[in-house]
Amino acid sequence: MTAPTASGPAAAPPSVTVDLGGRTALVTGAAGGIGRACALRLAAAGAKVRAVDRAADGLAELVERASGLPGTVEAHVLDLTDLDAAETAAAGTDILVNNAGLQLVRPIEEFPPDVFHTVLTVMLEAPFRLIRGALPHMYGQGWGRIVNLSSVHGLRASAYKSAYVAAKHGLEGLSKTAALEGAAHGVTSNCVNPGYVRTPLVERQIADQAAAHGIPPEAVLTDVLLKDSALKRLVEPEEVAEAVLYLCTPQASFITGTSLTLDGGWTAH
Repeated sequence: MTAPTASGPAAAPPSVTVDLGGRTALVTGAAGGIGRACALRLAAAGAKVRAVDRAADGLAELVERASGLPGTVEAHVLDLTDLDAAETAAAGTDILVNNAGLQLVRPIEEFPPDVFHTVLTVMLEAPFRLIRGALPHMYGQGWGRIVNLSSVHGLRASAYKSAYVAAKHGLEGLSKTAALEGAAHGVTSNCVNPGYVRTPLVERQIADQAAAHGIPPEAVLTDVLLKDSALKRLVEPEEVAEAVLYLCTPQASFITGTSLTLDGGWTAH
């Protein structure tokens, strides 16, 4: 067996049988990366998935790719900075996956205030509004699953990522609060905390980090992003989706208010 490299092996196909038939799930940032993998995995388990993103073309590709799965994927084109629309979109959902995010790597003194505001709006305030919109239905039926895609940066900080780190730390607190309030109503709330995932966001971040550190892009992966990771590869979106799915299973009903870390040992230091 060859050792995994920084490029990473292809993720194994789904092997766990989960039946989410009759459940409605909403996934934000569903047009690509982790969101797309989550939408497909939940649909493969039989859920009716509302795929939310502002990228109409990406959502159309997702819907086409989901054709033939036990569940369904419906495209909902939505910019999460429209907070009222976000809250309305979450009504009637059984499973809420808050995944949408954006990143900019800059020193604090050079970080554009408008971008900081947008990051906090999309990655913290929108999840609050989505949870707020989803809870009445979840409470009414006595069952619900909230899964917040956090990050190792929800647990640790890194330089040059002030907005992202602030948003993810806030999301951790929001998730725990939802867990405490939802426990009596059969609703769990947890974070999934991946390390660096093979997504367009990380690919853009490599270019930003190269500029910030003054090193070639090819050195960013090995010398910056994976420097403190025991496993020297990126996480695959499908691996993250399996963790999200697990938190929706009956076997995970006692897991709430916590963070499930998939970081290859990054936070073990």
